[in-house]
Amino acid sequence: MKKNIEIRWHGRGGQGAKTAALLLADVAFNTGMHVQGFPEYGPERMGAPITAYNRIGESEIRVHSNIYHPDYVVVVDETLLHSVDVTNGLKEDGAVVINTPRPKEEILPLLNGYKGSVYTIDAHKVSMETLGKYFPNSPMLAAIVKVADIMDKDVFLSQMQASYEHKFAKKPEVIDGNMRALKMAFEEVK
Repeated sequence: MKKNIEIRWHGRGGQGAKTAALLLADVAFNTGMHVQGFPEYGPERMGAPITAYNRIGESEIRVHSNIYHPDYVVVVDETLLHSVDVTNGLKEDGAVVINTPRPKEEILPLLNGYKGSVYTIDAHKVSMETLGKYFPNSPMLAAIVKVADIMDKDVFLSQMQASYEHKFAKKPEVIDGNMRALKMAFEEVK
């Protein structure tokens, strides 16, 4: 991982982008990193576009604003590519990670000429195969951890296991499904 990184998440209300950003902050914090994880809301309703942010680093974070020039962007809902300039301010030495079943070549024209790295993952397929329902946040979380090299895969999975066990103590099937989703996402991101 670079010394300090900034991530901007784009999703829709109810898809778990905010939850994923907060989970990433928790997991990174538990490994000794300095973190911030916070959402920005427009209209607070299911399906409305939302933005969430992460700052993660080895040194103290003293900035307390939105992220305008992120190193990475995570797009949880590809339909946002038609209405939101997700690459606005995105550094060209960073990357964008998009939830889509389509090949990267079909997505590039929707990225306003962005010249940096573009990664895709079919989080719908991953979540349906591992959870039986469409919850894209776990696959997208694993995808950004891999792409941004935030932490070692085994450390991430161990920390996520502990987090899920705490949050879903009475629902072991949720823990197992989410862990399978994380592992599969590491292999599926392209």
